[in-house]
Amino acid sequence: MYRNLAGQGERTALSRRSLLSMGALAALGACAPRGLSSAGAPARFDWTLRPPAEAGMSEAGIAAVRAAVQKQIDAGIIGGAVSAIARRGKLVHFEAQGFADPVAKTPMRKDAIFRVMSSSKPLTALAVLTLVDEGRISLDDRVSKYIPSFANPRVAVSPPGNTDPAKVKIVAADRELVIRDLLTHTSGITSGRGDPAAGPAGLVNTLEYRPDDTLESYIPRLGTAILQFQPGTKFSYSPTDALDTALYIVQFVSGMPADVYMHERIFAPLGMVDSYYHVPEAKRDRLVDIWSAKDGKFSKTPDILELLPPGMISGGGGIRSTVHDFMNFELMLLGEGSFNGRRILRPETLALMSRNAVGRLFADWLPSVTGNSGFGLAVRVAEEGNPSGRSVGGYGWGGAYGTESWVEPALDLAGVYFIQMNPAPFGASIDFENAARAAIVG
Repeated sequence: MYRNLAGQGERTALSRRSLLSMGALAALGACAPRGLSSAGAPARFDWTLRPPAEAGMSEAGIAAVRAAVQKQIDAGIIGGAVSAIARRGKLVHFEAQGFADPVAKTPMRKDAIFRVMSSSKPLTALAVLTLVDEGRISLDDRVSKYIPSFANPRVAVSPPGNTDPAKVKIVAADRELVIRDLLTHTSGITSGRGDPAAGPAGLVNTLEYRPDDTLESYIPRLGTAILQFQPGTKFSYSPTDALDTALYIVQFVSGMPADVYMHERIFAPLGMVDSYYHVPEAKRDRLVDIWSAKDGKFSKTPDILELLPPGMISGGGGIRSTVHDFMNFELMLLGEGSFNGRRILRPETLALMSRNAVGRLFADWLPSVTGNSGFGLAVRVAEEGNPSGRSVGGYGWGGAYGTESWVEPALDLAGVYFIQMNPAPFGASIDFENAARAAIVG
């Protein structure tokens, strides 16, 4: 029923109505895409708190996790947080601390909905992998196969330090972009005008959003933009446009509006009951405002994505969600593609997400922060001696307002830590992560 929607100018109003009418989709049955069978699934996870000892963790260690978060609240660094830890398939920590509104002293609640920003990216990558798993696309497919305007890409070249657009030379790219480039930030696609990482491409690109833009109107225009480097030769973070392009490919290939596909193929099977691109009115009272803090005083700050056209769905940063929902997602990753009887991906397909796909490009990007780390499909991958302290093979990603989620397969550990601050305190989740690992005793 959706096959002819892509590219025909449907508006988010249609997508939103479709999403809200779909319900829980508790049983997809024979209509489920290949890969959703329950065969071989691990024991069911439930949201009952378990004694830490059942998961090889200590009571004192879990108390230290809570204390690490509370310390930031008491210091006025953050207003409040929701966090969760699971190990060996058991929930050992799930708490709301501090305030959703630190001025009015409105307590934070466990089901608070957060703007997860770039924490959306791994979910977009997962959507792409569902199509890979079904044999409908390949990560090595040219982007132009699905969006013809991406054929014959061009690259901006300029002398170091140049600020004059007239001195920028435009050359042909050595090759076309492939889907893998979009998910690994090696495409050379910039994000918006004024992108500080855009270099000479930022001097010559003039593409702007139109008030009525959607994925299907904006992304084909993006294909004519000048790249900032030769594809595959550098890592440079694309806040929105590269992953938005990937989400558009999901929409085009599936024949379904992107938000409907995400709900039907990912959110509903994973029990992500509060995950949306547009939060329904009945749940908006749970949406946490964004806060800034200075000298211990808090003030509200606007959402930068509110500047996007209302019909634009962002694969790079558009999801609103809860700690509950993201923990289910992370446990699916630990389950090698399966969660509570639902198989989202085959293990060998999911493994592509956490395999370093960029060599040393990410480690050399910002060495003090990214050193001894690889980059898979929209996730950072821990290597020996990485600055995050994660065990080798651990992976995850975070968002601009301080959301962070990750898994460490070697420890059978998953963690989610959500705050809503702009700017987010640098490394806000590190104390939480370190305390979680320190709580492991067996």
